[in-house]
Amino acid sequence: MIKLTVLYPNTPELKFDKAYYIKEHGQLLKDLLGDAIISSDVNMGLSGAQPNTPAPYVVISNIIFESLKSFQESFGANAEKILGDLPNFSNVKPEVQISEIV
Repeated sequence: MIKLTVLYPNTPELKFDKAYYIKEHGQLLKDLLGDAIISSDVNMGLSGAQPNTPAPYVVISNIIFESLKSFQESFGANAEKILGDLPNFSNVKPEVQISEIV
């Protein structure tokens, strides 16, 4: 299986609409990717490793796909729409990693 991880850095200039991200962007992903999504989760950063330090990422999201082919066919075909929605909830460019689950 393949995991798409998207990390939104917690920068000083960060603007992030968590409500829009969960409700609107999440629904967009469900609508566009459908059954290609095996599972997903959203992690809202609370703090860093030390007490009273900010979380390095405001949000980390994971989406699991059956295979790299499934990811490429579903996400790749809809990348323009998905990426086009980013300015609706954030002003920072996310970091992205695609991993093989072993």
